[in-house]
Amino acid sequence: MTRELWTAAEIAAATGGKAYGDWAVAGVSIDSRTVQRGELFIALRGPNHDGHDFVADALARGAAALVDRVPDGLGAAPLVVVGDTMAALTALGRAARARSSARIAALTGSVGKTGTKEALRLALSMQAPTHASAASHNNHWGVPLSLARAPRHTVYALYELGMNAPGEIAALARLVRPHVAMITAVEAAHLGFFPSVEAIAEAKGEIFSGLEPGGSAVLNADSPHFARLKQMAEAAGCAQVIGFGAAAAATARLRETHADPEGTDVLMTLDRREIEFRIGAPGRHWVSNALGVIACAAALGADPERAARALADFRPLAGRGQQHRLALPNGPITLIDESYNANPASMRAALQVLGAASGRRLAALGDMLELGEHAPRLHAGLADTIVACGVDRVYTAGPAMRHLHDALDAARRGAHVDDAAALLPVLDDELRRGDTLLIKGSLGMRMGRIVEALLARGGAERRVGAPGR
Repeated sequence: MTRELWTAAEIAAATGGKAYGDWAVAGVSIDSRTVQRGELFIALRGPNHDGHDFVADALARGAAALVDRVPDGLGAAPLVVVGDTMAALTALGRAARARSSARIAALTGSVGKTGTKEALRLALSMQAPTHASAASHNNHWGVPLSLARAPRHTVYALYELGMNAPGEIAALARLVRPHVAMITAVEAAHLGFFPSVEAIAEAKGEIFSGLEPGGSAVLNADSPHFARLKQMAEAAGCAQVIGFGAAAAATARLRETHADPEGTDVLMTLDRREIEFRIGAPGRHWVSNALGVIACAAALGADPERAARALADFRPLAGRGQQHRLALPNGPITLIDESYNANPASMRAALQVLGAASGRRLAALGDMLELGEHAPRLHAGLADTIVACGVDRVYTAGPAMRHLHDALDAARRGAHVDDAAALLPVLDDELRRGDTLLIKGSLGMRMGRIVEALLARGGAERRVGAPGR
């Protein structure tokens, strides 16, 4: 790393702390295991660990550290000492936003946040230096950390905002102060924490409270909540609302699609301008997200046609739709890895992708968590989608998925087990040449263990849709 991100004096000024030494860093980290030489390690306290216990390790790696107590035995070290490290991280993020001249977008939604952010990152980075939050860093520590990592001369910056309760997005949006606020979709995710989907929509709409003057909102015009979110945006002073989707109200409007197993060719209009492009990921949900990406790029001042062309190189992330060809003992199969997380909307979208596959279509599904009293109904309700998509066999894990297992007809009903680990030997016996297997469930169900085991056993012959080399 050669570019200076923060000097010791700047960190002290931003956080109200005291700097020891005259030094600079080129990155910011909260993980002592991965912190690199020349970065700043921020010693946060978590539910299981206190980062101060690992300060010596971070310093030994060549990092500087931000602490609120100096561990014993350190001696002279490149430190900034503050009153509270979490408050200091937030302050550093706020200072990063204050000094930034970038055009900034904030993205939220019940589904599609991370994938849409990554697609937008790809589209914009082809045009100018672009910074985006890593992975799903979308909470009270992830957002300020992402802000603090923004290079000084970034042209576009993208931040993902998540929530589990009302008020959380408002606080994050006021920290980010975006020029463009995008909501991908509002669905029955985290319904265990909210009285209704309408309440979820209201909480997502908090993103508009942080919009800069003259800012734009990019909203899903196909959503039943579009009118309410548009009203909230306008009430917050939003200067422009851009709808995306197939609805007549959409400014970024879908006209035609032609799908194949590795992506979709799309014709859209943006205002009166026709744009043809390809999104390199299968599934109608990716088409919708792509329309939003192009609309968001235009609202940020980028060239929408160049943004659209870049999406041909987009591929789903690991755990979020990435596909692999595996050479298993009983013959090659296709694996669709959707193991990162699940809610009813993302489950339906993944099943639709599976339904377009060739060969036998199999699904290994774990519980969708955080649905509260609605869980039995929402799990059993997936049976209709499974039938409509022509899924041949469904294997389920977890107490909530028992409701889906019981709702399926006998021909589609595979084994039901208590947890993800118990599904693996079942699948070993069932999988055969030409099958396509979807693996999906909430993160807490650890369905990713099945993916890891299958990848280790079969190896990836190639990632489906990967660019040629």
